[in-house]
Amino acid sequence: MASTAGDGGSAPPQTAKVEAASAPEPPPRGPDVMPHEECLSGIRAALNHPTVRFLRERMDQAGCPVWPLLIRAATCAESSGGYASKHGIKVCCNQMRFQDQINQVLIHELIHAYDDCVVKNVDWKNCGQHACSEIRANHLSGDCHYKRELLKGFMKIRGHEPECVKRRSLASVKQNPFCSEAAAKDAIEAVWDICYNDTRPFDRAP
Repeated sequence: MASTAGDGGSAPPQTAKVEAASAPEPPPRGPDVMPHEECLSGIRAALNHPTVRFLRERMDQAGCPVWPLLIRAATCAESSGGYASKHGIKVCCNQMRFQDQINQVLIHELIHAYDDCVVKNVDWKNCGQHACSEIRANHLSGDCHYKRELLKGFMKIRGHEPECVKRRSLASVKQNPFCSEAAAKDAIEAVWDICYNDTRPFDRAP
């Protein structure tokens, strides 16, 4: 999740690159939010999720091991998670309600981390590069699976997945302080074909 990814996010430290944040989600009601200790346990459990393990293995092979200490619990205004170069992954525990959400945040953000690794430091200030990683993260993470879309109130079945990927990617990229909404839209359209069809490190979209 480079924060500016992926669904909301905060301004990074001056020494850090722009963060990729998850697309903003409707805030959960207080009683529905997972207790912090349960969220910490959920993060530890998510490290054993098959897709999380696969991504960590591929990053290790690429020379970018993801140590558990690089994954931290955080409190965020809107986003569900984020990734920043040299700072690692954050899971926004005050937005978590279910284990599946934690799993999804880690998968999404690990795809950003993978991109940062194999591209040798993505320029998150570049709208096109940020858009490409958001497209890949939203497409390959399963964030846009139709069941998840239905739960959020998006009822379209045919063609829902690419539409969802574009919607979520735009929500993330336009939070980048270096990308206006118009620039974010243009960037997504410019890189769409090549980035949507780039399924690395998977053989095909899961």
